[in-house]
This record gives sequence, structure tokens and C-alpha cells, in this order.
Amino acid sequence: MSRATTNFDPASVDVEGLLADIRALRAEIDASIGEADYLHLRRIERWGRTATVLGLATCWLLPNPLSIAALSIGRSSRWMVMHHVGHRCYDRVPGTPVERTSKEFAKGKRRFLDWFDWMLPEAWVFEHNVLHHSHTGEDGDPDVHERNAEGFMRSTGLPLALRYLRLVLLASTWRASYYAPTTLASFRRKRRPDGPLTREEWREVLLRGYAPYIAWNFVLLPALFLPLGTWAAFSALCNSLLAEILSNLHTFMVGGPNHTGEDLYRFDSAPGGKGERYVQQVIGTTNYHTGGDLNDYLHLWLNYQIEHHIFPDLPMLQYQRVQPKVLALCQKYGIPYVQESVWTRLRKMVDVAVDKSTMRRLAPREAAMEPGSRSDVA
Repeated sequence: MSRATTNFDPASVDVEGLLADIRALRAEIDASIGEADYLHLRRIERWGRTATVLGLATCWLLPNPLSIAALSIGRSSRWMVMHHVGHRCYDRVPGTPVERTSKEFAKGKRRFLDWFDWMLPEAWVFEHNVLHHSHTGEDGDPDVHERNAEGFMRSTGLPLALRYLRLVLLASTWRASYYAPTTLASFRRKRRPDGPLTREEWREVLLRGYAPYIAWNFVLLPALFLPLGTWAAFSALCNSLLAEILSNLHTFMVGGPNHTGEDLYRFDSAPGGKGERYVQQVIGTTNYHTGGDLNDYLHLWLNYQIEHHIFPDLPMLQYQRVQPKVLALCQKYGIPYVQESVWTRLRKMVDVAVDKSTMRRLAPREAAMEPGSRSDVA
């Protein structure tokens, strides 16, 4: 696909001034962190647990949308909490018990209590916190969806309808079909995985990831309702399966578009310093509509991705406070700050995935310094 040029030149940004302002903003944030941040986390957790209880209380009656939606929200909520606790967002918050910090949350047997998902918590933390955040949009980032779609949807020659179908199937299963094997391979290899998983890696995914998750959600959970009859157990199974699909669609819809779209950048080289890294994090990331606990909860707090990639270890409540200030900094330094509805961003991500559009690229830093070269090859 051809790439359109833009007027943004990263070299025009005063990166030293930006770096100084970000450090000053960080000091301001740190001074404001308090017990209210932990109480906010507990409130958001209660929302997710309430949804799970509602889903379980109604799942045996018959296959029904209330139970499906409630179970789905509960599962997505646990993902959201893991995302922030795993980033050490509450490690320094006064009043936070150790089991709500990265030191113990989802560690060992607490995995089954705190965040029981298809993937291993320690593998996801490494893949996401270390590889994705340290190499956002670069070759070392495992989650560059445009690159990952090559050979699967993009450049396949398949009819467009089949590419859309493949994307729907991926979105409906992505925590199991993409994240579980990718995070495990990244964790074991300590880098972005190249090539298929080995037999040993697949064995670990199956035994430690797939098997326990399937056993609980699709075997033991329905079996708990057998004393109420086979219809009750069958209804629980149907609701659990459909909730899993809905939770995958939900997390894919708010997570997939964060770094994908024709107006966002990929990078052919690492930034030259912290200031440049902040610029890359902003121009390779998008926000959705922000503000208000209910709105942010439904977006799983992934609507603050620009702020999250600048300050990855902030409590959820702080992102609401810092977002206008980060926007003001980007406007001050002339850095494009992309923020649109999740539906608009989803459409732009889908267009890239099926090869209807292409992301922008920054040339390698060495090439950008050569006479007559452009730093922006978008």
C-alpha cells in the first residue's frame, strides 16, 4: 500500500524541553497519589465482582444475554485490574495491601484467585510490560498488529470477505489463539518470538494455560449446576462459552486499536533518548474518549493509552487527572495527539488488518540524518 506524507517532523520537537516538562508533571502526580487511589481500585474491582456474581446467579436459568454480558464484563474486568496491578501501578499507593501489588498479585496459587486467564500471568507481564512498552511500534514489539497480519490477512490475495471473517474469528478467540502462545514464547525466549512455537512451548501452553482454564469455565462450572438438572448445567455451559466470546470481542475492540491505524506510526529504529521515546510513544498510540468512571470502565481504562505509555505505572484514578495535562504538553510541542471514539479507531484498525490502509513509518534515525533524506516516510 502507498503511504501518504504528513507535515509532522519529529526533529522539530524540543525533546529536552518536553523531557523536562514530563519530569515536572511526574513529580506533580507523585505528590498527589494517596489512599483515594487504592479506594478507587477497590470500587472498580467491586463492579467486576458484582457482574460475575450476577452472571453466575442467572447462568443456570437458560441461555440468556444478561448472564452472558455479566460474566463477560467480570472476565474483562479482571484483565483490566491485572493490567494496572501488573504494571506496579499500586505498589507505591498508601494503604494498598501487598496482595494488591505486583509482588503478590496473580503470583503462584493467587493466579486462580486474582487473574485466572488463558495465559500465564508472568508471561503476559514480560511480553506486555517489557517487550511491548520498551519497543512500542518497533520490530521488537510482539504486538504490532499490522506486521502480525501479514500472511494471515494482509498480502494474502484472499477475497476481502474472507479477510474480514478471519479477523472476526481472531477477535472472538484472541486471548487463547494469540495472547496465550505469544506471551509464553516471548517469556521463554526473552524476546519477540520468531517462528512457530516448539513442541515444549505448546505443551506448556496446553498444560498450564488452556487445560486449567477450560476445565474450570467449561467443565467444572457447568457441573456445579447439575444438582439443578441437566438443563441448568447446559445453560451454564452455553452462557459461559458465549461470555468467553463476548469478552474476547470486548478486549480486542478496546485493546487492538491502541497502536494501529493509518494515522499512527511504526518505527524502523529505536529512539535516540528518553525525549525521543516519549515522542514515539505519543505518535504511535491513540486514545479513545476519556472521563468518568463508567465510561473508563467500559473502555477497561485502555482509553488513556497515550498517558499510560508515558507513565505506565500510574493508578487508574490518576489517568483521569493527568490526561488534560498531557494533551496540553503535546499541543505545546506540536506533537500529534490522536483521540477518537473507540468505534472510529476500531474501523481504522480493521482497515489496516485487512490491507485496506497502511500505517505511517519513520525512517531509521541514521537515514533521517543523511542529506536530502526525510525523517518522515509516512
